[in-house]
Amino acid sequence: MEQLSTQFLLTALVALIILSGFFSSSETSLIALNRYKLNHKAKKGIRGASLAKTLLAKPDRLIGLILFGNNLVNVMASFIVSMLTLRLLGDGSLAFWISAIGFTFVLLIFAELAPKTMAVEYPEKIAFPASFILSPLMKVFFPVVLVINFTANTLLRLLGVKPRAGRIEQLSRDELRTIVSDSHRDVSDDHQQMLLNILDLEHGRVEDVMVPRQEVVGIDLKEDWHTILVQLSQSLYTRLPVYKDDLDNLVGLLHIRTVLARLSQGQLTFDDLKRSVRKPYFIPEGTSLTQQLLEFQRLERRMGMVVDEYGDIQGLVTLDDILEEIVGDYTTDARDVGNKQVRRMDDGAWLVDGGASLRMLNRQFEWQLPTDGATTMNGLLLELLELIPDGKVAVRINNLIFTVAEIGDNSIRKVLVKSAQSSNKLH
Repeated sequence: MEQLSTQFLLTALVALIILSGFFSSSETSLIALNRYKLNHKAKKGIRGASLAKTLLAKPDRLIGLILFGNNLVNVMASFIVSMLTLRLLGDGSLAFWISAIGFTFVLLIFAELAPKTMAVEYPEKIAFPASFILSPLMKVFFPVVLVINFTANTLLRLLGVKPRAGRIEQLSRDELRTIVSDSHRDVSDDHQQMLLNILDLEHGRVEDVMVPRQEVVGIDLKEDWHTILVQLSQSLYTRLPVYKDDLDNLVGLLHIRTVLARLSQGQLTFDDLKRSVRKPYFIPEGTSLTQQLLEFQRLERRMGMVVDEYGDIQGLVTLDDILEEIVGDYTTDARDVGNKQVRRMDDGAWLVDGGASLRMLNRQFEWQLPTDGATTMNGLLLELLELIPDGKVAVRINNLIFTVAEIGDNSIRKVLVKSAQSSNKLH
């Protein structure tokens, strides 16, 4: 009978250690859960995720339940160890020291360290099944947990701490960027870059991506009809601004598709052309790219004219220009046919057009040029030099040297860009 009792006590001790490990791993795994993944899986109807989310909604009660259960089984296990020590080793002080140290070692390894390490590595695999056990336990021991929490929260309030219900903290844009940047295993590089571009879109303005006024191609209604027909038939664009004499006398915007059928049949008349012109759409300079993208969608427009505070037309921006900020270049820009804004030289340097967009250069070459002020290469250099140079002047930005190569019409036309490591002389 005594031998049977000892076996029972040993079995009960092992069971209590397993229970202690369960409570320890449950606590760690639930706390380690990614709240955004948890929300996503709960919305998909995964029962374990829903239960875990409910438990985490009141973290003080959850922790109170786990600690109550963990301490209860540990105290019971300690009591059994004392009984086994008396039965197997006697009541000497040495026996109690040996049992205390040995039990502490066993408890740390099998009820704390190993379960918690596994919980950190596989939080969902442990937290979701554990939720099926903890949820009914919460109902059974709710009065006890309520008393424990009330006592603990009262003490915290006396110390100036206000316990708050669990909630997902709002993430800033920079924090979202960090999350996306660290998601290499789950998101491909292309998709990751697109997500980062979307987050950066709010920082961009329409003037960063617009076609500058001097590069806008349109239909001048004052031209002779034959010239207009040739321009329409040979246009590389599907949408064109229509004006009289000057772009400031804008009539509207033309989608060539609306006149294409009559144009191909040789039946297009001047009146047909004017009737096909759509009312112009103006975009204030300084509008963010995110806002303008939503405006294009709301108004079902794909192109607009950018105007400054005085109403003067500064350029043209299309939906494609904004989308390319997200997905990268996916169309051939007809403005660059035969006249590239960036050309690679034989010595490895770059010859850059003064009107090249800084955002485009940063996106394509990762130059990290400042974009909080000027939007073009010409504007950036004039901003740094604070004058219009009268000769070859060089400026160093980060690890690049920008040398003015051509000046005209009070602006910098061409800039030679070299790596600072490959240059032996700074100007």
